[in-house]
Amino acid sequence: MQPDQLTASNLSPLTPAYDSILALAPYQTGKPIEELTREYGVSDVVKLASNENPMGCSPRVTLAVTEQLGQLSRYPDGNGYYLKQALADFNDVKVEQITLGNGSDDLLDILARSFVGVDDAIVYSQYAFVVYSMLAKMQGATGIEVPAQRFGHNLKAMSQAVQDNSNTKIVFIANPNNPTGTQLEQKELRQFVASVPSSVLVVLDEAYIEYSPESNNRALLDEFDNVIIVRTFSKAYGLAGLRVGYALSSVAVAELLNRIRQPFNVSRVGLAAAAAALADQDFIEKTRQMNDEQMRWLEKQFDTLGLGFVKSHANFIMVEVQVEMEDITAASIHQALLEQGVIVRPLGAYGLPNWLRITVGVAEDNLRLIDTLRSILSED
Repeated sequence: MQPDQLTASNLSPLTPAYDSILALAPYQTGKPIEELTREYGVSDVVKLASNENPMGCSPRVTLAVTEQLGQLSRYPDGNGYYLKQALADFNDVKVEQITLGNGSDDLLDILARSFVGVDDAIVYSQYAFVVYSMLAKMQGATGIEVPAQRFGHNLKAMSQAVQDNSNTKIVFIANPNNPTGTQLEQKELRQFVASVPSSVLVVLDEAYIEYSPESNNRALLDEFDNVIIVRTFSKAYGLAGLRVGYALSSVAVAELLNRIRQPFNVSRVGLAAAAAALADQDFIEKTRQMNDEQMRWLEKQFDTLGLGFVKSHANFIMVEVQVEMEDITAASIHQALLEQGVIVRPLGAYGLPNWLRITVGVAEDNLRLIDTLRSILSED
């Protein structure tokens, strides 16, 4: 049974807390390499769908993980003391301003559960991270989607939406934005925060900040108590398989979040790996340089193939697949790539049926992508 077929009557007596959960479709993750191998028998798979770091992680992480293997029977430090201290030093904040999460998604969920009720509203942009709308449904709250501007956030319209809805509790802003890769100017973002009531939390989702350090809005924390910054170790740091994220906020907000946070939501291995990853900023710089070089190369290839794209400030690029022949669609290109062992992300769920989101890989992976894509397009 599909999610849109569910009703309270056919679920009874297992009726969900909020009717909006009935309309909630499960989050669709990128197809795992193992699944593609099972389905198509392809052994040489290139995954460019989930914005993972194709360079892996820092060698320091490998060592830190190895050192923890003899302690797996022990619970982790529920307070994450050493990681919090490292994060406080790195971000120039107090330890009391930090909340740890099982990836950044966990923190977004904690924020919604802490501050949003059934009579409240969450504001977010069209073409922004789909989890924001899911959180509104999960809380039985009203989700207010503001039309995008050039595939990015229209902050003026979002400010107006907050003013028009006095029950707004949270505004989610992804910067750089996923899945479009757009970026907001710091001046514009500060003006937005200043324009909304101090009772409204402005959550800056900076999952891709390492690829665009000029988007760092850490300074807003010193000026506005209602700003929360959420980051992750899953992308540039290469720890997607360990699930570690963190939030920076005022001490008062962090104190509330830590009441809701599960006491062991970050594993022993995750804590050690994240601290080691944070300490190796040379690895992050190499990651950023590789990403910038390969992003420029991919842009040239898409131009040559006649495919449109949105300039990205992250480690992925959103590509438009519009071919005159009616039977050529982004979905058909996606399927053809899968059959040849290349995984990318279709964006139909975001209301972008003609677009694919493609992670920037290492040179070899990107060459495989372009050669395969060129072959598919030439056949049609």
